[in-house]
Amino acid sequence: MANRQALPLPLTLEEIDRDWLTAALRTRAPGVCVEAFEIVDVKRGTCTKVRLRLEMDAAGRSAGIPPTVILKGGFEPHSREMHFMHETEVRGYRDLFPVLKLPSPACYFADYDAQRRQGVILMEDLVARGVAFCNPLRPERFEAVARRLRVLARFHAKTWNSPEFAPGGRWDWVAELMPANRAYASQYLEPDTWRRFIDSPRGAAASVRFHDPAWMTHALDRLVLLSGRRPSCIQHGDTHLGNLYVDTDGTPGFFDSLPHRGPAAGEVSYHIACALDPADRRRWEGPLVALYLDELARNGVEPPDFDEVMSDYGACLARAYFTFVVNDAVFQSEAVNTAYVARISAAMLDHDAIGLLDAIS
Repeated sequence: MANRQALPLPLTLEEIDRDWLTAALRTRAPGVCVEAFEIVDVKRGTCTKVRLRLEMDAAGRSAGIPPTVILKGGFEPHSREMHFMHETEVRGYRDLFPVLKLPSPACYFADYDAQRRQGVILMEDLVARGVAFCNPLRPERFEAVARRLRVLARFHAKTWNSPEFAPGGRWDWVAELMPANRAYASQYLEPDTWRRFIDSPRGAAASVRFHDPAWMTHALDRLVLLSGRRPSCIQHGDTHLGNLYVDTDGTPGFFDSLPHRGPAAGEVSYHIACALDPADRRRWEGPLVALYLDELARNGVEPPDFDEVMSDYGACLARAYFTFVVNDAVFQSEAVNTAYVARISAAMLDHDAIGLLDAIS
């Protein structure tokens, strides 16, 4: 449900004022008042992230509202066209993570304004807490990925094949990832648009075997079929290194989520292929997937067969590849997009993704 007292949501940074911040924070901590605030810095990208310094009254301080928070929302020229993404992330912070407990920043406000096609989140400033942010240009080691996969397995287990996905269920609003991704992909599979990305550095980093838009269309269609045949669970939805951190006690953390549901192998392969150098991935991915399946079993799920999961893992790499080959440099730098495409393309060759996808009928 929308927090009506905080609507309408601001569409520009100039619309963020003391009264709106007070109304927003009162949805979680009634009676608080923002006495003053300042914008400390602004980071633009897929969404805009604004660090705010707040001066709270005594009620705000006693409610635990910290001196700095991050305001995240759609304040970019492309934001209205990506309103579905803002709504999905809002629902993750507002409706999903408080229940399913994926380690993520504390959230003080999250809502979506359907009339203005805007989503806004007020969350913890992780810099103030001293976490270590993962870096897309620095591949990780085995133990870091292993710890994260254990957390993801526990998270996935909570909704594995859940009856709450049925119409009227608690999680019926969580969209299926592969069909949603296929619908989103259409605009990028037009020949001229696709060619623009393939002719960029990230296209040069990929095998020419994955340059054909007709093949990409075929691959995404096969993944929709695969998705309908496997157990489904709620996923973070975007577990590349730029959306991850390590807390001060070593716990893996997750932010910038796009929660969807689908086969777990998709989230596992997406994370591993993005996070590891290809030489390390070849040595470690089998043991990491086995570790993930063992953790599922420890959390009450009868895990799928290892060989089946590895086959799905290889096929689902096509979705990870598509994500970064068409990811505009306004969302992630060309260096990051290129690094991910190079890693994922190598994994697709190693797993014969083309053959695995062709076998889905």
